[in-house]
Amino acid sequence: MGEALKIGITGLPGAGKTYCLLKVIEMLEGDGLKVGGMITEPIVKRNRREGFYVMDWATKEKRVFASREITSKTMVGRYGVDISALEEVGVNALRGATANADVIVIDEVGKMEVESPNFVLAVKDALDADKPLLLTLHKKSRNPLLQDIRRRDDVRILEVTMVNRNLLPYKIVKLMKGEVL
Repeated sequence: MGEALKIGITGLPGAGKTYCLLKVIEMLEGDGLKVGGMITEPIVKRNRREGFYVMDWATKEKRVFASREITSKTMVGRYGVDISALEEVGVNALRGATANADVIVIDEVGKMEVESPNFVLAVKDALDADKPLLLTLHKKSRNPLLQDIRRRDDVRILEVTMVNRNLLPYKIVKLMKGEVL
């Protein structure tokens, strides 16, 4: 691996941010690297997105953290957000990865996730760690955490589109290995 490169993947909803991230993880693990952190997965029923799971990449522990069926004081769009699920799975995954993994992944720093102060702190700690980091970012959010990430000199932001989504993972792995493009 090259220096502790930090890459943010952004793009419109459905462009393939998580797909791109998972492809990069597959390639990094294929090279023998230990990847840790959190992934969000959509819950789809009858071809409709009904919510999201949060998963600890290292342990594969998974919980529903946003759903149309959750009644919560924290609502983002039509989803109720279970902050405790995000913190117990996602935040713990980020802390574990910051301490033990070769590469930290965070999917996604978005509107629902930034409702948790502990998540925001865990993301900042991961960004400050001397380790390569890969995260997906909500494209349009004006949240202070996302603005701080976009402003950092040590984070390179790449946009995934329907056109480049199959090639971008290879470019990211080359960047993370310190190869000049």
